[in-house]
Amino acid sequence: MKLIDRLFGSVATHGHVCLGLDTHYDYIPGDFRRKFDTPADAVYEFNRRIIGHTLDVAACYKVQIAYYEAMGLAGIKVYAKTLKYLRDQNAIVIADVKRGDIAKTAEMYAQAHYSGDFESDFITLNPYMGMDTLEPFIPWIADSNKGAFVLAATSNPGASDIEGLCCDGVTVAEKAGDMISKIAAGYAGDCGYSPIGAVVGCTNTEQTVRLRERLANLFFLIPGYGAQGGKAQDIAAYLKDGNGGVVNSSRGVLLAYTKPEFAGMSFDEAARAECIHMRDEILKYCGR
Repeated sequence: MKLIDRLFGSVATHGHVCLGLDTHYDYIPGDFRRKFDTPADAVYEFNRRIIGHTLDVAACYKVQIAYYEAMGLAGIKVYAKTLKYLRDQNAIVIADVKRGDIAKTAEMYAQAHYSGDFESDFITLNPYMGMDTLEPFIPWIADSNKGAFVLAATSNPGASDIEGLCCDGVTVAEKAGDMISKIAAGYAGDCGYSPIGAVVGCTNTEQTVRLRERLANLFFLIPGYGAQGGKAQDIAAYLKDGNGGVVNSSRGVLLAYTKPEFAGMSFDEAARAECIHMRDEILKYCGR
């Protein structure tokens, strides 16, 4: 089965939650941290417990590499172990690495993150050096059943500085989306979407609705939910017939145990409860 069809099916079965494992040591409850000799060991076991309690309520997982790089060599080992554990559970994994370079350098990034110790299913890419930055990743997508989510419209407050610039009525984000869509068109799965999708944030509703109308063949990775201000009622407009995108939440799930409504729950139980709440809220507005 093509990777994008697996993801489409996972959304249909489990809902839209993409659980972000942006795990900082400070996010881990003190009593749990004290069980381990090193921060790296605590982070890995925290991740493993979160994953184990959410496999049936999350469509996929996104692992942000920066949190692990910040821990040095021990953190990079945890990053690799977390990816392997997810793949061993047959979970769909997005490595959030935002690579964007050219020629041989990009080839090495593709090899690094589509195979070996850091192998994942999808990776995030930054195309703003030009669309030739995507070319070295295409053979892996075509021949090795891999995928990519390419930045189009991000969720950060400064996104409009560049992505919002307009020429002849078309924003930079829309132009980037059009070019990503053109490249993606030749790789569609049975579900109609391509494994080359777009990162489209949910903090600018008007822009995202326009992008969904323009980019019918692109599956969306949608950041900005929860802590960044994105709301469940906005999500339906970014989808097509209730599918076509996954919605990332990181801190909202990892720190769910700190919320009053989940008082008394362990961190992994609270993470599961938050995933279910998020899933059901989005499904409600999708009419499912």
